Amino acid sequence: MSPRTKSAGKHKTDEIFIPDKLYFRIGEVATLCRLPAYVLRFWESEFPQLKPVKSSTGQRMYRRRDVENVLRIKQLLYDQGFTIVGARQQLRSESKNDKGQGAIPFPGQSSAEIQRIRQGLREILNLLSTRRTG
Repeated sequence: MSPRTKSAGKHKTDEIFIPDKLYFRIGEVATLCRLPAYVLRFWESEFPQLKPVKSSTGQRMYRRRDVENVLRIKQLLYDQGFTIVGARQQLRSESKNDKGQGAIPFPGQSSAEIQRIRQGLREILNLLSTRRTG
């Protein structure tokens, strides 16, 4: 084994490729993130950011954002040495920063511009309504 292979720790999260899918089953997430499924289930109880939806058969279905959160939690706990409480606080502060950046929709639009867009949409709606009845 080369020194490079040895130094590449099993906890590296930067190199993981997440397939372009809508949902992942817990087994797929466990394999992708190199974690046992029981760790994922435990983290769901500890981190409010992890909320996989359940299918009609009760299977946990993780979205891409959930997988990214799992990788971030793994990085905080395993690579950076955070405790669970510390990692939870770190994630909470990161999500507050993210929300603060994109909080204002249409930042470049003036009130007059928005009114003009609304009026145009109303005119389109009126055209469609008269077509349907006529």
